[in-house]
Amino acid sequence: MKRKFIAMVAITLAMTGIGALACTNFLVGKKASVDGSVMISYSADSHTLYGELYRWPAATWPKGAMLEVREWDTGKPLGHIPQAAQTYSVVGNMNEYQVAITETTFGGREELVDSTGIIDYGSLIYIALQRAKSAREAIKVMTDLVAAHGYYSSGESFSIADKNEAWVMEMIGKGVGNKGAVWVAIRIPDDCISGHANQARIQQIPFNDKENCMYSPDVVSFAREKGYFKGADKDFSFAKTYCPYEFGGLRACDARVWSFFRKYDKSMDQYADFIKGDPTKEPMPLYIKPDRLLSYRDVQHDMRDHYEGTDLDMTKDAGAGAYKVPYRWRPMYFTVDGEEYLNERAIATQQTGFVIVPQMRNWLPDAVGGILWFGVDDADMTVFNPIYCSTLYAPECFRVGNGDLYHFSWTSAFWIHNWVANMAYNKYSFMIQDIRKVQQEIEDGYQQMQTGIEKAALDLYAQNPAEAVKFLTWYGTTNAEQATERWKKLGEYLMVKYMDGNLKKEANGEFQLNPYGQPEMPDFPGYDEEYYRCIVKSAGERLKVK
Repeated sequence: MKRKFIAMVAITLAMTGIGALACTNFLVGKKASVDGSVMISYSADSHTLYGELYRWPAATWPKGAMLEVREWDTGKPLGHIPQAAQTYSVVGNMNEYQVAITETTFGGREELVDSTGIIDYGSLIYIALQRAKSAREAIKVMTDLVAAHGYYSSGESFSIADKNEAWVMEMIGKGVGNKGAVWVAIRIPDDCISGHANQARIQQIPFNDKENCMYSPDVVSFAREKGYFKGADKDFSFAKTYCPYEFGGLRACDARVWSFFRKYDKSMDQYADFIKGDPTKEPMPLYIKPDRLLSYRDVQHDMRDHYEGTDLDMTKDAGAGAYKVPYRWRPMYFTVDGEEYLNERAIATQQTGFVIVPQMRNWLPDAVGGILWFGVDDADMTVFNPIYCSTLYAPECFRVGNGDLYHFSWTSAFWIHNWVANMAYNKYSFMIQDIRKVQQEIEDGYQQMQTGIEKAALDLYAQNPAEAVKFLTWYGTTNAEQATERWKKLGEYLMVKYMDGNLKKEANGEFQLNPYGQPEMPDFPGYDEEYYRCIVKSAGERLKVK
């Protein structure tokens, strides 16, 4: 890893919190989805983020009211801004009008961070959700906020979507003493998919396409002024100018987008050298047209990726251990005999606070059309629960204040899922099979119920919209609580089945007893031949039977 990139990461983390450079987003246009939905996804990956479901009710505010802004990552007070006269209800990262906003941090040029700004990237998201009825309006709200109050964070990519369209916006500050930000927003074509994962992705800007592109007037002139760019406007690349490609930004970041893209476009392997860290190769496009349509279940599955099926597959090297664990504990970079190495950073990662797939549908009333598929902890081992954008309150298992990173709670979905996951890390190849069964059982159940639930909600909505909202709130909260309880039962089962490295015998779903009513002797699965060979290589002479 290049030392310059290490310095950039260190500065970015200091300015924006440990959660920086850690998230993944995918976007799906309405003609690229099986049912006409617009979808985005988000894994909020951070070692200090507690998985809970935020909720802001709609409100009216008196003239002169002020809003305190605190940095999302750290809670640090940044200042106050005027409150809007009317704010909309928000649950998680979606509001009542089916507007959804997510992000990934790319960092970029560290000298452009404005430590005097008031608006950080997280506050920008949640303030905009309370003030915008469409994606385009959200872009205006966000860019107006940083122009008026200064942008506190480092470079950021945002997914901004509503029931009709999806946009990628990239933004970076101008440094101390130069309030505001330079930015560009590109509309993703309806029949395409896109993604970003902690590396700036927008290349050339279609300046004349006002319908599908928005940008700050000084996005190029500011770069010229700073000496970052000297060519013609048509050759200007936002990514190469404000977040120059380096090994880490490709291998640890853009590689995640590549792994998503290649599932839907067989030609994406042409970018293999690029994503493995060669910035001289041709970069990937911002979006592609998939070879098949995507469902919300596809996007959920894509968020569980560890490079399976590629030569970056995290289960294939010795770091996976005896039980093929597709995780690597931090730090990602390590040195052996003076040489520096990098563990892969996959889409699904252990330090996730929450993961979502917002689904927006323009043929339904907003109260029914917007679903926030919400899960906590690692996407690979979470359950995506349906929370409608009109919901009136968060379920107890996701409620803010039900436990925190220092206080375990048996009624918190975040803690229950972490408990199960941390067991699975120690015997992954075995336990993931049991986890998948329960995960699929719950998520299949949601899919089977959805048509009937939404028909009932629409019938209620036609008579009394408020009753429909109550019904959908009940449905979402009840299912989330039941899923959390089911996951707790799964954890108890795994503890019993795999205790002490053994494998208890089962028949017809029951642990077996001997003829005298006592537990049968368990199986001793040991390790596979590949792992035994590793043991022999390191300690064969000492362990050899004489």
